Amino acid sequence: MYQRLFKAAVMLLACSILAVSCGGPKIATADEQMARGEFFDAANTYRKLYNKYKKADERKLRGQIALKMARCYSRINMTAKASAAYQNAIRYGAADSSTTLQLARSLHAEGKYAAAAKAYNDYLAQAPNCDIAKTGLIGARMAADKEHGKTRYVVKNAKLFNSRRADFAPMFFDASHDQLYFTTTNEKVNGTKRSEITGMKKSDIWHATKNERGEWNRPEAVEGELNSELDEGIVSFSPDGSTMYLTKARRELNANTGVEIYTSQRSDAKWSAPVKFEITADTLSSYGHPAVSPDGNWLYFTSDMPGGSGGRDIWRINLKERVGSLENLGEWINTPGDEMFPYVRTDSVLYFASDGHPGYGGLDIFRAELTKSGGWSVTNMGRPINSAGDDFGITFGEGESGFFSSNRGDGKGYDHIYSFELPDLKIIISGWVVDKDDEPVPNAIIRIVGNDGSNQKQVAKTDGSFSFPLQRGVSYVMLAGAKGYLNQKQEFTADDAEEDAEYGVDFVLASINKPQVVDNIFYDFDKATLRPESKQALDELAQVLRDNPNVTIEMASHTDRKGSDEYNLNLSSRRAQSVIEYLISVGIAPDRLQSQGYGESRPKMVTKRINKEYPQFDEGVTLSEDFILTLSPEDQEAADQINRRTEFQVLSIDYQMY
Repeated sequence: MYQRLFKAAVMLLACSILAVSCGGPKIATADEQMARGEFFDAANTYRKLYNKYKKADERKLRGQIALKMARCYSRINMTAKASAAYQNAIRYGAADSSTTLQLARSLHAEGKYAAAAKAYNDYLAQAPNCDIAKTGLIGARMAADKEHGKTRYVVKNAKLFNSRRADFAPMFFDASHDQLYFTTTNEKVNGTKRSEITGMKKSDIWHATKNERGEWNRPEAVEGELNSELDEGIVSFSPDGSTMYLTKARRELNANTGVEIYTSQRSDAKWSAPVKFEITADTLSSYGHPAVSPDGNWLYFTSDMPGGSGGRDIWRINLKERVGSLENLGEWINTPGDEMFPYVRTDSVLYFASDGHPGYGGLDIFRAELTKSGGWSVTNMGRPINSAGDDFGITFGEGESGFFSSNRGDGKGYDHIYSFELPDLKIIISGWVVDKDDEPVPNAIIRIVGNDGSNQKQVAKTDGSFSFPLQRGVSYVMLAGAKGYLNQKQEFTADDAEEDAEYGVDFVLASINKPQVVDNIFYDFDKATLRPESKQALDELAQVLRDNPNVTIEMASHTDRKGSDEYNLNLSSRRAQSVIEYLISVGIAPDRLQSQGYGESRPKMVTKRINKEYPQFDEGVTLSEDFILTLSPEDQEAADQINRRTEFQVLSIDYQMY
C-alpha cells in the first residue's frame, strides 16, 4: 500500500503514458489524474470508462483503457486487478511493447510463478537483451521452488500496530528499542480529504512505547507540529535522537506528485514543524525514504534523479559536508528496477528493498555487506521475510529481530507491520560417562573447549549423563575424567547447517584400580603376530596414554584353557610383547610399558558388561576350567573366547619423562 503514495510519488511516471485521441472529458480527466500520479482516482475513472465502451467497434478503445487501468492498479499494488487488466489489453489488441513484461511482473507479484515465467519468456522472445525480464525470470523460477530460500526466521503479524488501512515503514527511535515509529493511514490521522493516489486518508507518523513490563502500548500519534493534512512518513533519526528525517508529499495543484525529505527537531518529547532538507538544486526529481547511518555522518535515501541505474536508486550524502558528497551506491546495489527503503545497520551492512534483483515477487528485502574491494555483496533475505507481495522497510532491534512491512495476502494491497525473529539455534551435545562395565562414573568432570574461545565445564549427573550447548561451525575438544579413572579426550566439529541439532558422545573411562580389557585385539592363529584389524583398538589405547601422560601400565595377555600351561604362558608373553612393540612404534615411551603373559592362570570373572553380552553367565562367576567343563559345547567356546583377552593395568600415575 505504501506504493499508493511513496512509491508512486517517487516514480514521477517513469513509464510512458499512452495517449488516446478519442476525446471526451472523462478520458481526459482520467489521463490527467494518471499524469499527476493520482492512481486510485484514475483507476476508478478508467474502470467506469472500460465498462462503458462495450460495442464491437469500441474494442480497440476498450483495450487502451484497460492498459491504462492496469498501470494504475500496478501503482497501487492491486496486482490481481492489474494482471486481469493487462490480459484484457492484450486480448483487445491494445498492448504496447512493454505490456507483456508488465503482465509478467504483475503475475510474479501475485505469486503465480509459472504464469509469470511464461510471460517473461514471451517478452524475452521479443526483447532478448532486457535485463529486467532476465532477472524477473530468474526470480520466478527461484520462487516456484517452495523450498528455495527458506530460513529459520519466524514472522508474525504485529496486530497491535496495524489498522484496517495501511501501516508501514517501522523504525526504532534509538538503541533502547523501546519506541517504535511508523507510518499509518488509519482513520484517526489528521485531515479529512482522501488521497487521490491511495484512496485513503493521508498518512501520518505514529509511535508506540513499551511499558515497565516490556510490553508494547497501543500506538498513538506523535506529539507536536509534525503531522499535517498532507502525507508524512518513513522516518529515520540522528544518533542522539534530536533530529527526525522524514518523507513528506509535495502537492501542487495540477502538478505531478512528488516527495521530499524534511527534518523535524525534538524538544520535550514533541516534534517541530518539518523543514525541507535541501539535497540538490534539482526540483523535478523526488527524494524520500531517509536513513541515517549509525555514526550520523551519512544520509541514505531513494531518488529518481538523473545519473542512476534506472527507476529509483539509493543514494547518499554526507551530513557534515554536503557539497560535493552526493553519490550513487552503484551497480552492486542499484538496478534498472527500483531500489528503495534503505536501512543502515552498521558502517558495512545495509538493508534495502528492490524489485530489480531476483526475488519472490514485488519488492524483496536484501542484505548488502561492504566488501574489501569497496563493492557490495547482496543477498536476498529469503523466506519468510520475503513473499510474493511487497516486503520493505525493515528495522532491527535486539540481535536478529525487529519489524518490517509487507502487503502479503492482502487483496486490497494494504501494507501491514510484521515482526521477525531468528531463534537461537539449539545445538546440543549430550552423552554419558561410564566405566568399562557400563556403570556411571561418580563425580565425573567434563570439559569442552571450542576454537571460538569458549570454555565450559560440567559435573555429570548421578546417572552419568551430561549436556552442553554448542555453536554451529565450531570445532571442540572434550575431556572427561574422574578420581580413580584415566582421562579420555574426544574431538569433533559442529556442522554449520542452519538447523537445530543434537550430537551424542559417550565417554568410557578406564579404572586405574583394576585390569581393563582392550577389545578387538586379534592375533594370527597359534601365533603372537598382530592382525591388521587390531590397529584401531591399539591406536585408541595409545591415545589414552597420550591423554594421561603420567601413567605407566602393564600390558597383559591371557589364553584359554587349551594347551599346556607352559605353551600358553609362552604364547601369552609373546602376544603381550607384540602389543608393547606396536605402542612403542606409534610414539609411546618404552619405560611407560611393561609386558606380562599370564597364560590360562587368570580366568576372567563375569562382569556386568559381560553378563549383558553373555546372559548365560551370571555376574560374579569365574570362568575357570572346572566351571567351563560343566557347560554345553557352545557355551564352552563362548567362555574360552572371553578368557582369551588382552588387558592393561595401571601401575603408577606419577610418571615423568626426563
